[in-house]
Amino acid sequence: MISIDSFQTKKSLSVGGKALTVFSLAALQSSLGVDLSRLPFSLRILLENLLRREDGRIVRKEDIESLIHWDASAKPNKEIAFMPARVLLQDFTGVPCIVDLAVMRDAMIKMGGDPNKINPLQPVDLVIDHSVQVDEFGTSVALQHNASYEFERNRERYAFLRWGQRAFKNFRVVPPDTGIVHQINLEYLAQLVFASPHEGETLAYPDSVVGTDSHTTMINGLGVLGWGVGGIEAEAAMLGQPISMLIPQVVGFKLRGKLKAGATATDLVLTVTQLLRKKGVVGKFVEFYGPGLSSLSLADRATIANMAPEYGAT
Repeated sequence: MISIDSFQTKKSLSVGGKALTVFSLAALQSSLGVDLSRLPFSLRILLENLLRREDGRIVRKEDIESLIHWDASAKPNKEIAFMPARVLLQDFTGVPCIVDLAVMRDAMIKMGGDPNKINPLQPVDLVIDHSVQVDEFGTSVALQHNASYEFERNRERYAFLRWGQRAFKNFRVVPPDTGIVHQINLEYLAQLVFASPHEGETLAYPDSVVGTDSHTTMINGLGVLGWGVGGIEAEAAMLGQPISMLIPQVVGFKLRGKLKAGATATDLVLTVTQLLRKKGVVGKFVEFYGPGLSSLSLADRATIANMAPEYGAT
């Protein structure tokens, strides 16, 4: 359902001659007379998520007000329901999720219902990369041979996933011999902005993702809010259930200047990790800002974001 919109933030936006519906933080700021620029960017994404999904039950007006009046120094104690725009799976932890959907279809048949009604309610991508093995290397045909061995070794599992991609709506599989899940997420799957039809309108909203891999945080280097979750949480999100979370504390990390000649993103991220481990950021958001960001390439930013689990940030 479209939000009940207690704060009157639902607005129309025309882009390239196409009418889009958005939930505007600028409209919220204007109507309430509050300065939302004080909120970290990551919390503004959470705020838009709540505005768009306010239903008076799962997302209430009070939840939105709590985020609007976020206190940077307060200990987190307010729980909100966050719904990611999509779910990212890898083949080790993702296959059981698809098996569960298949079992649900079997159960639906036994109950006399329509099994085709069982589908992920959120866009889901499964990237096959964790099970890939290297049997040959150092030759011009190594990649080709390794791919052949991989399909032979996991034929039954890949056949099942291929069936799943054909059978389920909102589900795509990226085959082996394509790349690492985080690289594919960064270069191909991320949309930055979703434009989805909903109840006769085209709703535009920020991309966000949860994935069954702790290094899903790498996508934050592209400005997409994302982090790793367990298989049960991912499956719940697939089926339209929000992720319950406390409104997080956010630690700012200011970057100045630029890397000296000879210094790499690896050098930078190891230093960042050392500093943040000393600071203590477990369970918190870390947001990087400052003039130094403009000197970092996307690959450099993604390297820093990828290491978030190593310094304990969400």
